[in-house]
Formats: sequence, C-alpha cells, structure tokens
Amino acid sequence: MGNIADRCDFHIGNIINNRYYVEKHLGEGSFGKVFKVKDEQTKETYALKLLKLWEIPSEIRQQLSDRFDMEFETGKINSNYLVHSFSHGLVNGNPFIIMEFCPGGDLNQIMDNQKHNLKKIAREVLYGLRDLHRQGKVHRDLKPENVLIKQDGIAALTDFGISGDRNKRMTERNLWGKPTQIFGTYAYMPPEQVSRDKDATVLPTTDIFSFGVLMYQLITNELPFGQLNNERDLIIYLKNGREGKWNKSVLDNTPDGKLFMQVISGCLNPNFRLRLQTVDSVLSILPHDDYNIYQPAVNANPIQMKVIKGLQLHIMQGEEYGKVIKLNDLIQNRSKIITMGRRDIDTNNAIPIIEQHSSYISRKHCTLEFDDETNQWYIRDGQWDKTSRKGWKCSLNGTYVNSTEVSSSGMIIKPGDIISIGDVKLRVEGY
Repeated sequence: MGNIADRCDFHIGNIINNRYYVEKHLGEGSFGKVFKVKDEQTKETYALKLLKLWEIPSEIRQQLSDRFDMEFETGKINSNYLVHSFSHGLVNGNPFIIMEFCPGGDLNQIMDNQKHNLKKIAREVLYGLRDLHRQGKVHRDLKPENVLIKQDGIAALTDFGISGDRNKRMTERNLWGKPTQIFGTYAYMPPEQVSRDKDATVLPTTDIFSFGVLMYQLITNELPFGQLNNERDLIIYLKNGREGKWNKSVLDNTPDGKLFMQVISGCLNPNFRLRLQTVDSVLSILPHDDYNIYQPAVNANPIQMKVIKGLQLHIMQGEEYGKVIKLNDLIQNRSKIITMGRRDIDTNNAIPIIEQHSSYISRKHCTLEFDDETNQWYIRDGQWDKTSRKGWKCSLNGTYVNSTEVSSSGMIIKPGDIISIGDVKLRVEGY
C-alpha cells in the first residue's frame, strides 16, 4: 500500500466509493471514523470504518495499515459474538472496512440507560473472547465502547486491530495530544502491559483483566482502581492496579455485586500468573443465567487436528500474519532441533520471526524438538548458547503455550495449542 492518502471529510448524504451512502456519523477516534451507510447496490445497511491515513505520520502508516488489514481478517471469524467484516477497500488512498451494523449501540449507552442483563452480557463477552483466543488472537482493548449490541440483542466484540496495539497507546498522546483517550485506554490495561520492560508477552490473561474492569464498571458505574480525570489520577490508578487495591466495598454494596465478587476478584489479580487463566475458568464461576440459552458459535474456521505428515505453526497474530511453517519439513535431512527467535543478521534461527515495530522477542527465544520415539514435538524456552556460562540461555519475556509458561525443560505441543512469544501468536495445527 502506498503512503499517499487524501483527506476524506464525509458527511451525511455523501456516497463513498460510488456505492455507500452515508446515513449517519457513528463515531471517531484518533485513527478512524465510523459511519452508518447503505449499500446502493444491495440496499443493505452496514457500518463503514475508515482509517484516517491522511492524518497519520508517514513512518507508521504501513504499520497501521497492516493492523487494519488484520482487523478485517479477524472480523471474518465466524462467531455470533464478534462483529462481522464483509469487505474492504480504498477511498482516496485510505482503507475502509464494511462491517456489520449494530443498532443497539455500545455498552456505554447501556450503562447510561441502566437497563441491562449483567449475566447475559458477561457470558456473551466471554464467548467472544473465547472465539478470539481459540483463533490465536488477544483483543487487547476490551472496554465498553468496543462491545456492541447486535440486531438480535447479542453483545459482540469489535475493534480488534489498531486500538489494541501497545505501540499506538504509547505514541498516541505525542501525536495527537489527547490525554483523555490515554486515560480511557489505561483504565482497562493489566499491570504487566502498562510496563514495557518486562512480562511483555500478550496472553489471554490480558483480556481477562480487562473483562474484570469492564464488569466492575457495568455493575457499579465506577472504575475499580479510582477516578481517572487527570494525570495525578492516572498515577494513583496504575499504582492501585499494580498493588491489587480495588474498591470491593462498592461492589459488595451494589445490587448483583456479590454475585460477581469471585469472578471480578479472579480477573483483577495484578499477577497474571495467579489471575484466572482462561475464559473457560471465568465461565466456570460466572453466575448462572435463569435460562441457559447462550451457546458459543460453531466456528467455520476449523483447526486441522489430524496429524498426517506432521505439525505446522500458523502465525495468527503478528507482522507475518497468515504465514505457515511446516515443522516436519524443516527437519528433513537436518537436525531434529529447530530454533526460533527474532530475525537478526547475527542469529541463524531455523524460524526467524519478523518483529520490526517492537522488541519483545529474543533473538534466541525458544527451541522446538522432535522426539522419534514418541513421535511428538516439544517446545523449550530459550536456546543453547555456547557463549553463556550456563550453556542454556532463556528468553527475556518467556514462551507460553496457551496460558502456561514453558520452562527450559520443555512441554509437548499438539494441534489447537497457541504458542505466544512477545506480541506474536502461532497456532499449532496438523497437516
């Protein structure tokens, strides 16, 4: 995609790309505008999300365009609990996505109306997260405005791409000077993602923390760690988050609050290793519905579970989104040990991972080994390093399978597992 993009100031009555009639302006953020549009060809109503590429500095345009593409692809996951993507295109050099229109608005509007079924919303948000996590994706920006109410009343997740980008969070204020947006983003971030110096791997527990904040807010109409009106509030809020100091008494004295105390406590643990680890673990202690009618969608993006020739790694999130690496092909006429790490001219990894926009993957991050006797693959954190006194050198940010940290001793991997290294997620599949 080129870097030339002209300004697009669309208004009600305009037609975008000679096809989409603008009926309403739904919202605007730092990077995008969203419109309610009618397709002049099919007469169907959609939401059109436009990336304001003309306002974005040229050095990060390609990065954000790539994330916008990944957001479109994520929206194609066949789930009742995710806002669906239908098509995408360009207008005056600016990319746009045609999305499902959700007439019920977002959770902020529901909170204002004070009419909502907490158990129903909680379950549907968790179903959406589970469908994302099973596809090797983490939302990373779960908050009320990113949960929309569909035509049938189901709560569905949206905004899977740019808003969740950690680099965007850190640069947004410098680029646009909008501290209120920074405060709003930080309100839902777990402590390990606020600090970029350690524990930088993005795991399902990131979304689980955000879910805890979201539910606390839905129940109490307040944020758990304090107010967020200025920079001083932000410092205190983040400190309380790190120390796990949230206002339990407000929740305890709120109707329905006691029902969700165990769930929210498990989600808001500042230590991601002690937090509830999976969506299923949250669902298992969620208050039951009066009518158990909410079932997760059957995903039309099946994982190849049957192993015929071997295992492959499918990059589901990262700069090489969509790339497939066939492990068993790599060991033909070679060692049964495969190294993986950040692509670097001084490091010869069998699987070099491109990471141009961040530095959370170690150059010698992990090792994959095939065992002939058991016919199984193992993954170990770190690599053998002859320059190290200990011989074996572990990665800086850890290697994870699903939500479990892998040690240097290794762990068996199988189809359906999600390997996380830094911001990159690789799904294990058979082939």
